[in-house]
Amino acid sequence: MKLQYAERMALDRVSTLPQPILETILCLLPTEEAARTSILSREWRYKWTNIPILEFNLRKRTSELTSDIASTIKYIDMHDLHQVLLLRQGPIHELTFSMMGNWEDHDCFEFDQIILHLSRNHTVKKLRLDGLDSMWHELPKSVFALHDLEDLDLCDFIVDLPSIFNGFGSLVSLYLNDVKLSTKTLRHLLSNCPSLESLNLDIGESDDKCTINELLKCLHVIEDLTISIDACEWLVLDSVPKELPTSLIHLKYIRLDGMSFVEGSRLAFLLVLIRCSPNLERIKLQMALEYNGDQGYGDQEYHAVKDEYSDVWFKHLWLEHLKKPEISLIRSSHVIEFVKDFVKFILVRSPKLKKVSICSVVHRNQESEMLKTLLQAPRASPAVIITTNEYE
Repeated sequence: MKLQYAERMALDRVSTLPQPILETILCLLPTEEAARTSILSREWRYKWTNIPILEFNLRKRTSELTSDIASTIKYIDMHDLHQVLLLRQGPIHELTFSMMGNWEDHDCFEFDQIILHLSRNHTVKKLRLDGLDSMWHELPKSVFALHDLEDLDLCDFIVDLPSIFNGFGSLVSLYLNDVKLSTKTLRHLLSNCPSLESLNLDIGESDDKCTINELLKCLHVIEDLTISIDACEWLVLDSVPKELPTSLIHLKYIRLDGMSFVEGSRLAFLLVLIRCSPNLERIKLQMALEYNGDQGYGDQEYHAVKDEYSDVWFKHLWLEHLKKPEISLIRSSHVIEFVKDFVKFILVRSPKLKKVSICSVVHRNQESEMLKTLLQAPRASPAVIITTNEYE
């Protein structure tokens, strides 16, 4: 005997939950799975159309038939995406697109139209676009019409600003990973993001160059800064004055990926950031693969930078708020000497230091010797803990 409606609803406790709770549950599912709840019952048919967080894996359909049902379920194409967005009833606040496969120019035009539709009909606050690492496409200009964005994450795109760009007044977080753009475009973009607090910059090449002053003066309220040190390929340090015109008084966290104590421009960049960041609390250095050369390799470059930035290294510049520096992936035994020297500098200048973490892949005896040296070094904070770990 079929259960009556009231009896079924009594057994179905999930359906009786308040709509905001149901939306929260559906947001925890992949968007494709959330959409499939529409077949559960008449009551569930349109519940998924109100969830404010959407994530799509886009793959271009081909004429080839496949027996891989899981793949068919997991990916959708531009046409499917259009249909999904047309069914939307609620606002879209967070949106992720990951593009896979081979896309042609007309597909990218269609993608641009989808973003334009979103900019006109939804208040998108968080957007992540993961492009094709095998084929570079220009970022849709309509992205820059999403004026309510608070979080923007771009990967594998060519970025060129439209002729009229009014800025992202609400943007708090910006992640540029392996994108292609000129430094002029980058500076124009950053200087029109007055609320930007977090910046992750992974740009390995550019057609032009800019000075560190030009970059830093765009970051008025930055608190969290992650930079791939490959940026030193286009970031000019030659004209850095003793006192920078911009003090990064809000900056609390610095992460440098591909750091080197041997290549002078990278160490100089770190010291410049330390010098103009009086409220810095955390430093994380992800070391580059160093050449494990003869004894003395890199000494001249390292000491030349120390002399040039003697106001940071030798004079009484205190790191009043630094609590937790981390140095990871030390592969070269010779680089250990530079690391020890830098950590000793940190120890003696940081009265609030709590923990120093060093992660390496060198011989255990060398690691033990480094730890012994650092434990005996002078320090401004009596409570600091120094740890060394093997990189996994």
